[in-house]
Amino acid sequence: MDFATSRFILDEMNRRRTLRVLVALGVLPGPVACLAKQKGRVWRVGYLTLGSPSPDSRNRAVFLDAMRDLGYVEGRNLIVEWRFAEGNFERLPSLAAELVQAKVDVIVAVASGAIRAAQAATTSIPIVMATTGDPVGSGFVQSLARPGGNITGLSNLGGDTGAKLLDLLLTILPKTPRVGVLVTPTSTTYRTIVESVQAGAQKAGVTPIVAEASSAQEIEGAFAMLAREEVGAVIVGAAPFFSLHRKLLAELALKHRMASIYASRGYVEVGGLLSYGTKIVDNYARAAVYVDKIFKGARPGDLPVEQPVALELVVNLRTARALGITIPRTILMRSDEVIE
Repeated sequence: MDFATSRFILDEMNRRRTLRVLVALGVLPGPVACLAKQKGRVWRVGYLTLGSPSPDSRNRAVFLDAMRDLGYVEGRNLIVEWRFAEGNFERLPSLAAELVQAKVDVIVAVASGAIRAAQAATTSIPIVMATTGDPVGSGFVQSLARPGGNITGLSNLGGDTGAKLLDLLLTILPKTPRVGVLVTPTSTTYRTIVESVQAGAQKAGVTPIVAEASSAQEIEGAFAMLAREEVGAVIVGAAPFFSLHRKLLAELALKHRMASIYASRGYVEVGGLLSYGTKIVDNYARAAVYVDKIFKGARPGDLPVEQPVALELVVNLRTARALGITIPRTILMRSDEVIE
């Protein structure tokens, strides 16, 4: 090694040593000090959901994969504080408080109940909505374009698709005189979907029968009531609570010989007939993008809330055969996926 090369190496070592000392003393200029502090930082994300670990595993995996693609690896420079309410709405406030006490850098909240709990727990920690039906009407943001405050993220169409769900059912069963609408009072889109379906039903000349449920027992009672009303098809409103009981819902619809349609594909994967709505799993990848932007200095109130640009239609032909229903070719051709 020649003298010039040796001198360069020694100078570089001295420069780095001096930089570390200045950083420790806090005397570096602002931008340089900030960059020095960011290097090697471990970020802490709080994840709050009404759901349970097992049913939510695919969404969580998508979120972690997206975070990894953005440079955040759990166990290396990312810690995720997972909080699951296991279907118990009353647990959400205490779980949100735990995340605040853990001093997370951002909270990813799944659906309206979790978002509301996080909103009540903090006005300073950024909150990213993974999915919710009506963020403005729910009071989470001031507007989609300019959320304001500490909340931003993703919205789905929720009850806005009610008329379309009815139209799809009537395409399959055009002679059905009565259609059930199953909703839960815990959903922020309760009123929206009921009004949407009622408006569509009036135009189509069919009678909508509304049923409410907020427990597994009430779901069974609601289907029994709809069966007594001779309902031939049922629309299940979008709600985190229903998602927790999607297998029960699909089984009861089949038991009572009702064509069923839902706002997301998870129901169809466990035996529901049709789904039409937001591809929810994509929201979790997009939520990671919001988290990354916030980590890089963006303010939640300045990040517009995203709405889905494309909806997916999924059909379960096994269920159709079990019900003795022939799915029109027009719907099969439009479907994003057909489960054989």
